Amino acid sequence: MLQPTGIRRKLQPDTVNLPNSITMSRIAMIPLLLWLLSSRFPWHTSWGLQEILASLLFVLASVTDGVDGYLARRRGQITTMGILLDPLADKIMVTSAFVALVAFNPQVVKVWIAVIIISREFLISGLRSIAASEGFTIQASDLGKLKTVVQIVAVTSAILAHRWDVWHFGPFIMPVASIAVAAIYFAALVSTISAVDYFLGFWKKIDRAAQATRAGSVLIRHRGGS
Repeated sequence: MLQPTGIRRKLQPDTVNLPNSITMSRIAMIPLLLWLLSSRFPWHTSWGLQEILASLLFVLASVTDGVDGYLARRRGQITTMGILLDPLADKIMVTSAFVALVAFNPQVVKVWIAVIIISREFLISGLRSIAASEGFTIQASDLGKLKTVVQIVAVTSAILAHRWDVWHFGPFIMPVASIAVAAIYFAALVSTISAVDYFLGFWKKIDRAAQATRAGSVLIRHRGGS
């Protein structure tokens, strides 16, 4: 999870390349998503135009989250701008979606759930900043990747559950509202567990670094005394 940054990737000059353009497009989608999830949306239809557009936009934005990183690595276009904008875009998108859903579908997205999920995002950002200042990076864990997938399902289903309780496909029934509630609570659970996992890994690595620093100081003082 935490790895030394002694061997660093060679960063490319900060240019508006394709991966960075995709990241910025994700940031540009956020105001549109908020508009789609607001009462100001003008075209309310019985067949759920608002919910369909909002869910498709969020899924598209989520897909770009993986595409920009893949292209940056594949094309050797990892830049300082991309390293800064990519996690920032992720945090703003998740925060915006859950804040909007508290008002859009409060029956599914409770305030305390949104607080837990959003707090986790800020906690991890803070830990990564501290780790970077100490010479380490926090890599995405399997729990973090699971959290991302669960959040996509949770947000999308919560948007659709604003219009539909169930979908009927011939003899098959999809309980949209039940899936949304289960996904939202599961997202809160996974977010909490992954936050604890990140914090424990961070604390162990920082503690080892502090012990190494203290041992080095003692050795220097011993040599100086001799």
